[in-house]
Amino acid sequence: MNKTILAILVIAIAAIGAVWFISSGDETAEEVAALRSQVDTLQQQAQAANDYVAIANLQAIYGFYVDKARWDDAADLFADDATLEIAGRGLFAGQDRIREYLHALGDLSYGTLFNHMQLQPVIHVAPDGQSAKARWRSFMQVGHLGEEARWGEATYENEYVNEAGLWKIKKLHSFITFYVEFDQGWNKGAVALPKHLDNLEPDAEATVKYGAFPDVFVPPYHYPNPVSGRKYAK
Repeated sequence: MNKTILAILVIAIAAIGAVWFISSGDETAEEVAALRSQVDTLQQQAQAANDYVAIANLQAIYGFYVDKARWDDAADLFADDATLEIAGRGLFAGQDRIREYLHALGDLSYGTLFNHMQLQPVIHVAPDGQSAKARWRSFMQVGHLGEEARWGEATYENEYVNEAGLWKIKKLHSFITFYVEFDQGWNKGAVALPKHLDNLEPDAEATVKYGAFPDVFVPPYHYPNPVSGRKYAK
């Protein structure tokens, strides 16, 4: 169990014991109410910590499935009404269309490398615990033996939904910031932002128009600066 969650649970159990103890004594109603409020707060914190871990695991699992072209497993992680948007390929709406898009990327075969490492999470769970937003960074290694070798970075701004206690991906939006030829690097080998797949049209055009490196683009933040409170324009 996560150490933070364990610490919160230990404190919560101790607080519950204290509420029971003083409720049977001569303490004032205000003191009992204050302890009960503290227990409620600790329970909420413990649940939020559990939700954080569940969402982080969900996104990491998605990355491992994508790496190995386990398209059905990856599609199963999405809500029925989810959306997916990657690079300039447009928007795909609904789990069935997301599954179709993933399968259109092709199977894993001899000489294929398709790593998408999910890194640097910033996760915010809604106060009611029913939804969440997160920003991620995916470091990519893509290649085909004897043909191409590329690396890149994508920043995700994703949304999640809690359905009957089970977290699912509600929105996956991958902004590719750079995609380059491995042997040339980013000073010479920039690759244009991928557009529509040849074998599959999207349900709608990209919701954000942008270009990958060498173009300058900062993917929009779902959160303000946690210290200054400054919000960033989309």
